[in-house]
Amino acid sequence: MGFAKYLAKRAVTMFGVLMATLLVTVALVGANMDAILKQSVAIDVRTAIINNKPLVESFKNHPEELEKYIQNQIKQEIISLGIDQPWYTPSRLGLAMYKILTLNFGHAKFLTSDTGSSDVKDIILEKLPRTILLFTTATVIVSILGIFLGAIAASKVNSKIDKITSAFAVISSSFPVWWVGLLMIFAFAFIYPIFPARATPTIPVTDPGYFVSLLYHMTLPLITIVLIGFGSWSYIVRNFLIGILQEDFITAKRAAGIDKRKILYSHALKNAAPPIITVLAFGLSGSLGGSIITEAVFDWPGMGRLYYEAITVLDLPVIIGETYVLTAFFLVSIFLADILYGYFDPRVRRQ
Repeated sequence: MGFAKYLAKRAVTMFGVLMATLLVTVALVGANMDAILKQSVAIDVRTAIINNKPLVESFKNHPEELEKYIQNQIKQEIISLGIDQPWYTPSRLGLAMYKILTLNFGHAKFLTSDTGSSDVKDIILEKLPRTILLFTTATVIVSILGIFLGAIAASKVNSKIDKITSAFAVISSSFPVWWVGLLMIFAFAFIYPIFPARATPTIPVTDPGYFVSLLYHMTLPLITIVLIGFGSWSYIVRNFLIGILQEDFITAKRAAGIDKRKILYSHALKNAAPPIITVLAFGLSGSLGGSIITEAVFDWPGMGRLYYEAITVLDLPVIIGETYVLTAFFLVSIFLADILYGYFDPRVRRQ
């Protein structure tokens, strides 16, 4: 199988998974969304009529007729929007899927963006870059530290650095991020007030210094994520490399007198790249999807905290929009991992 055909096959598979996820999401919240949509239409129609003073005056002596008129207008609006049909009809499902695919998530019922917009797309596009900034930066730092320490530990099995790396991996991965986060906030925001307790900048988004303030507020959650992550990551890299360093081709290169560092970083690490890339892709996508607790603890103004707030108030348009965006990011990261995996290991393309 050629590389282009391999990529096309993987892209079709990923798109199918995305569609299946959307269908399940819409099916799970369909009945509730119907009730919310109809209630929203009723509120909008009633508000528009009440604000029409001449029209209200014409029903001054017949309030019951005004209510009948309002109910009739609500019914007509519901029919014109097509939401008089059950949510599970093909036309309703198809329209819902199309709107989600085109990032038309509607308006949030309770939440708004920092600029006051209730459009779900505006809210998500405001929060998404902050989550990407925090977790992508953390993943890059964790990966660099993990690969470097893992390579050293693999080249010196049973040495002090190997034992320390393995022990730290077990210890760091044993503590939940929210607990470590609370300890970091207590230590470096209250006992030693170096960083703010809340990761949300106090200045408005429109302020020219907002981005610098955002980076400063990001420091403490970034340190926490890196502290928890790089130990286990280095242990994973160590285990991958130990197996490769025992291969015959590595023994042959050592016999040929090639420098040990060159063997480790140019040959062994390159052969370990496919599984490392896979773990890295899952780690990045998983960190984005699992950002709810981390962002809630540090009050980081990203997708995770938005998800938490949307679930708390049951803002379904925001929940659906976030589910779609996070699923899309997860699939994109896996697709990129497939591309790199196929590049480093041509055998994958023939499957």
